[in-house]
Amino acid sequence: MPNWKAEIRSRLAGLRLSPTRENAIVEELSQHLDEIYEALLTSGATAAEARQQTLAELSSNERLAVELRRIERQSQPEPLVLGTNRRSTMIADVWQDLRYGARMLLKQKGITAIAVLSLALGIGANTALFSIVDAMLLKLLPVKEPQRLVLFQSLVAKNFNYGGYSGDHQIDPVTGLQFGTSFPYQSYQRMRERQNEQSALSDLFAFGYVSLNVLADGQAEAASGQVVTGNYHVGLGVQPVLGRLLMDEDDKPSAPPVAVLSYRYWQKRFGGDTTVVGKQINLNNRAFTVIGVTPSGFDGAGQVGSTQDVTIPLTMEPQLNDDPQRSSMYGAGRWWLRVMGRLQPGATPEQAQAQLEAAFQQSVIEHRTARNTYALAAGRNAISPLEAKDYPRLALASGSQGEMNSRNDYAPSLYLLLGVVGLVLLIACANVANLLLARATGRQKEIGVRLALGASRGRLMRQLLTESVLLAAAGGVLGLAFALWIKDGLLAVSDWGPRTLEPKLDWRVLAFTLGLSLLTGIVFGLAPAWRATRVDLTPALKDSGRSSSVASRSWLSCGLVVAQVALSLLLLIGAGLFVRTLVNLQRVDLGFNTKNLLVFNVSPNLLGYKDERLMQLYDRLTERLEAVPGATKVTFSGTMLLSQNTTSSNVYLRNALAALPDANGRIKETGYSNVMPGRENFLETMEIPLLAGRTFTRQDDARAPRVVVVNQTFANKFFPNENPVGKRFTFDAKKPDELEIVGLVKDAKYASQREENPSTCYLPWRQLVNSVSFGSFQIRFSGDPTAAIAAVRQAVRDVDANLPLTNVKTQVEQADESLRMERLFAKLVTLFGLLAQLLAAIGLFGVLAYAVAQRTQEIGIRMALGASQSDVLKMIVKQGMTLSFAGIALGLAGAYVLTKYLESWMQLSKMLYGIKPNDPLTYGVMAGLLTVVALIACYLPARRATKVDPMIALRTE
Repeated sequence: MPNWKAEIRSRLAGLRLSPTRENAIVEELSQHLDEIYEALLTSGATAAEARQQTLAELSSNERLAVELRRIERQSQPEPLVLGTNRRSTMIADVWQDLRYGARMLLKQKGITAIAVLSLALGIGANTALFSIVDAMLLKLLPVKEPQRLVLFQSLVAKNFNYGGYSGDHQIDPVTGLQFGTSFPYQSYQRMRERQNEQSALSDLFAFGYVSLNVLADGQAEAASGQVVTGNYHVGLGVQPVLGRLLMDEDDKPSAPPVAVLSYRYWQKRFGGDTTVVGKQINLNNRAFTVIGVTPSGFDGAGQVGSTQDVTIPLTMEPQLNDDPQRSSMYGAGRWWLRVMGRLQPGATPEQAQAQLEAAFQQSVIEHRTARNTYALAAGRNAISPLEAKDYPRLALASGSQGEMNSRNDYAPSLYLLLGVVGLVLLIACANVANLLLARATGRQKEIGVRLALGASRGRLMRQLLTESVLLAAAGGVLGLAFALWIKDGLLAVSDWGPRTLEPKLDWRVLAFTLGLSLLTGIVFGLAPAWRATRVDLTPALKDSGRSSSVASRSWLSCGLVVAQVALSLLLLIGAGLFVRTLVNLQRVDLGFNTKNLLVFNVSPNLLGYKDERLMQLYDRLTERLEAVPGATKVTFSGTMLLSQNTTSSNVYLRNALAALPDANGRIKETGYSNVMPGRENFLETMEIPLLAGRTFTRQDDARAPRVVVVNQTFANKFFPNENPVGKRFTFDAKKPDELEIVGLVKDAKYASQREENPSTCYLPWRQLVNSVSFGSFQIRFSGDPTAAIAAVRQAVRDVDANLPLTNVKTQVEQADESLRMERLFAKLVTLFGLLAQLLAAIGLFGVLAYAVAQRTQEIGIRMALGASQSDVLKMIVKQGMTLSFAGIALGLAGAYVLTKYLESWMQLSKMLYGIKPNDPLTYGVMAGLLTVVALIACYLPARRATKVDPMIALRTE
């Protein structure tokens, strides 16, 4: 009989079929050719004639052509034709995969539910954090073509003297120069004068911030505000939702006072009333007419999360103050305006910078000259001209997101949190991958049969990946619900900084969730699919239950468990560091008593109170508040303690005043100190202990000699090893020995719990009345202070109905609020650390439980041969704890390396307090905690293994 198989194989060689498929075709066709050959011999043909005619039959027979066409269609799919229902098209194949995958997932509801829940938690956490990252770090201003906006910055030497500065600044680590965000009004004027048709900028505009007391419809309240140049809204490309916005004509001294409301403030304060346009409102006792409302979502070009409730023309700023010296435009003016511009199409920031550099430097010279004129008129030292090498330089940054300082401050923390939830998602993916590996082991026979019937390995991998993507999609849908809950929880607990931040699950966030779901589906599905399709057909097709448990105990499955344990330990160590930081800060000795203390702010300066009127107001307020039921002591100060705000002043001892003034006309100070003006009973009310001397009395007023009480740090800094009582110093170089120290008190925290005890001077308010024109009241109660809030508000209204209270809270709440970021990190990292630990424990339990199920017969044989239950228990626990210890060791090493990296990237140690990033106690405790959890996860399946009945196990096939 001729060997037809060789001939058939030669004709199939060009198709490069899988061995299984090729063998099937060869066997079928060779048997067909044998039948033709035998028939020809029987009919009387010779062997040579029969062979020749059989080969001719092979060439002309449609059978091979049909097989080859079918195989060719599988290797070269037909192009997709929309609108067809043929199963050979891509849509039909995908639909078939989806339906089959859904049926397979529903057959194992337990595994599917665990996988979907694990993924939902990971995807939901990532989506929630991304929505906040998107809102804070990624979103552009909702204006016309924000990519063309530029933000102006000044670049000056560190010792440059502005003569008055309001804004943010930071040191460039490369050049050592200081970047500033603010400019004097002269700079804006000179740079805008250079604008023409050939300019790189199509528009140049400026804005600055002001505090407002708004009186509308008989009700007064404090509001945030900004003054802007008349082309501010036009330059940004903002359209009104109601009325009109500001124009250049509004920014003239002769123009009537007008105001524009933000959409948020319009809704909150006026209930969205469309008749608000044309309404008169009072701002700091000045009448303004509302002319329009900005669109929803536009909160100005300031820092992220901030919103300016009311916008008025820049020329109106001096009119907001009864005292001209309080105006930012007074005299030479302060550096206080933020300046932005819009690039012409095709222009670059470098071109704009080159065109405006000379105008900016000219304005700085003008400002310095004006400062010198006012200094000489006030009897102060002259200010020398700047040398050319010291001229400030102009820098332009992208203005597409507005001011960036807050974004830059929050960025490291947000990215760190995003990394944390990313690790949780990785652990969830590892968990699901392990479940799918175990599931694939039980489907070996199914996969073997499909391979034997001609399915390619790639086709099966596609089917398995489709099931993984379905799992991920279900997890993503459920994750969106978790994301809403987590996002709202983050913002609701008041632990987040920007109170007006409104992260939304918009199309950008939904696109992120979709992409993340697809990516996770591929990531956790690829390895199990690859492993599942590597099937040896011979044992897989045998009808035997004695299948090997290699897959369940493979290096891949064990490696995933080790990775889960290691990653969860990383998060637990992070949680330990942040929790201990929070505990350490909560245990800090504040130096005063925070209990039963109600605090709030008032701003009488916005209503024109000053000098004698201000003193009378505070006396009436104090008298009225002391009558509130339960109030035992009432006081006030210039600043609320632990509010992150400080007021400081230069300190001059007598020996410092002998030096010559510098180029700025300044005498070099001995040092500096925080200052706290307050009522005569402030130290007593706050219960800051007096150590020596005396505190203030009512007689320490403007007619009495200037006195001061200092804390221990001040005494040690300026008068070491001496009794400070009776010593003298001054805050004004023109008035040596002006202040006499009359008391020494214990150190107390000023701005925050983190700071080292600062050098602090306490001053009697009657000698500096206007220093408390923006004041903080503190009322100590015999009981719960929150119960008296309504009575306190009424007491203030009785004195002046136009004086609103702001930041009403207890001192305990104020102290807690100052730790909001620390609390946020401790909560989130602990939550995700425990979640990661739970997922790791589930993963370890799942692997061991499946191993026990696969080794039931082996365990039965061992017990039948004399193994005790304790032997079996030790065997299973040892298997699991070996993986756990490997993961813990890897996690400890990874935590050490990661903290080193985070220290170099974002100075992790500054986020901690009283603890080092590589604290051995935290590492040890968290490793021990994870060991205990792993032991429990190992014990449960091990205990189940000890319950195996040898007789039943030996009958199991």
